[in-house]
Amino acid sequence: MEERWHKVLVALVMLLLFGGLVLQYVCPGSECQLRQRLQAARALGGVSSSARRQADPYRVEDESPPRFVPRLNFSAEDLLRRVDFNIKGDDLIVFLHIQKTGGTTFGRHLVRNIQLEQPCECKAGQKKCTCHRPGKQETWLFSRFSTGWSCGLHADWTELTNCVPAVVDSKKDAKLRPTRNFYYITILRDPVSRYLSEWRHVQRGATWKASLHVCDGRSPTSEELPSCYSGDDWSGCSLQEFMDCSYNLANNRQVRMLADLSLVGCYNLSVMPEEQRNKVLLDSAKENLKRMAFFGLTEFQRKTQYLFEKTFNMNFISPFTQYNSTRASSVDIDEETQRRIEALNFLDMELYDYAKDLFLQRYQYMRQKEHQEARRKRQEQRKKAKQSTDLEARTELQIAEETNSASLAVEECKQFSCGLRRMLLQSMLYRMWVNL
Repeated sequence: MEERWHKVLVALVMLLLFGGLVLQYVCPGSECQLRQRLQAARALGGVSSSARRQADPYRVEDESPPRFVPRLNFSAEDLLRRVDFNIKGDDLIVFLHIQKTGGTTFGRHLVRNIQLEQPCECKAGQKKCTCHRPGKQETWLFSRFSTGWSCGLHADWTELTNCVPAVVDSKKDAKLRPTRNFYYITILRDPVSRYLSEWRHVQRGATWKASLHVCDGRSPTSEELPSCYSGDDWSGCSLQEFMDCSYNLANNRQVRMLADLSLVGCYNLSVMPEEQRNKVLLDSAKENLKRMAFFGLTEFQRKTQYLFEKTFNMNFISPFTQYNSTRASSVDIDEETQRRIEALNFLDMELYDYAKDLFLQRYQYMRQKEHQEARRKRQEQRKKAKQSTDLEARTELQIAEETNSASLAVEECKQFSCGLRRMLLQSMLYRMWVNL
């Protein structure tokens, strides 16, 4: 009797093991697929939520100056400055370098601080750098630190616009010369600070005697442009002596260097009355400045960097630094001297006010455009995120439906397993009973 019950127990254990194997064979596949889909849906949501915006390096500049209110009306075309500069083609950036405006610092940025596919090659001990286009033995930059003073020392607008095209294509046949885009750029400075800086520079013995001042094909005569000093230089001159020279080119230098001098008979002051001459010069300087591809202001270094980068789609490696301590700032002058310098540079004062208003409006306009573009991108990201959320909801619904199907399959499997075990048990018990 005990032997029979022993055989029955063995048969039951074998039946249970067989049923477990059948259940594991039917159900695990569905469970694994569900698990995989759940993991995929979670991963999709995780990717969309991990996007982060980069910090804005110019955000602090938006508050400076804090109370700027535009005075002049400019069109959107005047404010939006984005040129399609093709560095691999024939386009050329021409830097008009006005004395004592911070042009030397900006010029070094152009050759040493721009991210380029083929950076300028600057060798130690040499002032000039080689700034070739990618894959070409041709320069993309016409400036002091790339081509040198090829059109004369501190050439002005009148000289550059007539000289540069001839210089860059002098070795080519006229029929083979490419159709170039010349993008003129410059830097301006507060007239009083610039004037004092030039005086200190001249006081130390500096001169620009090598400047050609070419206009209408010739340089001015000594009668048209007399010298303020008789020796080799004007070193040691006092500020009073510097201001007393009525034909000192430091007076209204920025207007003169940006205007088309051929409109007023170049340096011949007898062509038209002085008042008319001044108006023509100022209007010409304003128009040329407005039409330039880019201009910056020494007093706003970071804004200058921003506008150049946006205009030419070229980024600087290191940020510009604002130097508030200069040789000009160290000069202590009284109010009377201040007014005298402003009077001597009354054209430059008006030009700078115009330039500052245009410059700050351009900065605000470009920033607004940038913010609008960033807002549009955020809206697109939200739209994509919503679509992703809807997809995730549909995925979860599909998963739920498949889970229900899997549950039904499990129940059917259990029923099948129980029925199979019942049949096997009955069969085994019957065989065991017959054997007994």
